[in-house]
Amino acid sequence: MNRNPDEQTADPGDADDRLSAFQGDFGEDTGYLNYGSVGPLSRSAGAEAARWNEVLGQAAFGGLVDVDATDARMRAAVGALTGFRSDQIVAQPNTSQGLVHTMFGLRGVVLLSAAEYPSLPLAAERASQHRGVLTPRWLETDRGHVTPDRIRAQLDDEVTAVAVSLVDYRTGFLADLHAIREVIGDRLLIVDAIQGFGVVDAPFEAADVVASGGQKWMRAGWGTGFLAMSDRALDRLEPVLSGVTGTDEPWPFSATPEPSRTASAYSITRADPLAAARFGASLEATLAVGTPVVQSTIAGLVSEVIELADEFGIPVLTSRDERERAGIVALEPEEAVLETLSTSLANHGVTATTRGTTVRLSVHAGTTRETLELLRGALVSFATAASY
Repeated sequence: MNRNPDEQTADPGDADDRLSAFQGDFGEDTGYLNYGSVGPLSRSAGAEAARWNEVLGQAAFGGLVDVDATDARMRAAVGALTGFRSDQIVAQPNTSQGLVHTMFGLRGVVLLSAAEYPSLPLAAERASQHRGVLTPRWLETDRGHVTPDRIRAQLDDEVTAVAVSLVDYRTGFLADLHAIREVIGDRLLIVDAIQGFGVVDAPFEAADVVASGGQKWMRAGWGTGFLAMSDRALDRLEPVLSGVTGTDEPWPFSATPEPSRTASAYSITRADPLAAARFGASLEATLAVGTPVVQSTIAGLVSEVIELADEFGIPVLTSRDERERAGIVALEPEEAVLETLSTSLANHGVTATTRGTTVRLSVHAGTTRETLELLRGALVSFATAASY
């Protein structure tokens, strides 16, 4: 599954030109710092949506034939970003469904943190309850961080798989997939990639299963996503939830054929071709600029946000080490002023997420200087109101 480095930098222009073109694909209002929740639709994805909605609306003779090609386009682009072959990739409407497919197909003991985004532990728990062949083992973490050392300390011969988020949705901590792979050996490595896919140049070749959606950092809208599975995963997992599109037998079926041995076995019915078109456009935009360029740009913006938080004395949960973070900055003000901070952000037109005791800001490569100035203004008002 090794990627060709040229696939990430296919555009003939230099990095600045490619980045400028990529940033031109952003169309959201100033003040948006909430990609960890949802990424506003990119211009290219919006154009695809308009194009295919018109095709579907007119339904001209022969006009719907090309709809079937959107899935192959999407899988090819996912393959270029991850290193998986097209037959190892299947469309999913979201990350959560891909994780359910994976956990229901798994046997043995899966080691994971109960503090992951609920999609991951819930999928493991539901599979355990309803199939009885999988046991979740809850990992003791380092301040919520899933690290190779913590995994090593809790591994034994019963563990058949380890599951982890590429980026922790609460703190923005970036998992070290290479190091985790070295620790777990031949066990399956399952990765929920949603908070880093497209903005982290991750070593996906270290993983056996990668599940992600396209509605956050990829800015492709809801209903988009994929499940990528190594040959080892396809050999060890069972396609429990496999439907009419999960077989290799051509239509019409002569009977009820066995599931495919490819990733398509993990589909229930035909994927939304218009969602695939939107996702394909966003994937291709990322390929044109190159994930390393996106990641580097985001790293600089994250540093600026952390510096702003420091300037106003707001504690930061996110790591200050660039190797351990992606696009999320988690702030943890004193509980007495949490509402004051949230209100100040809203009053200044800054879109963020407040959950529990934290305020989560998430920047992207298209985040503008104007947005950062709005953030500064909000923090000035916060400091004044809170006497912080």
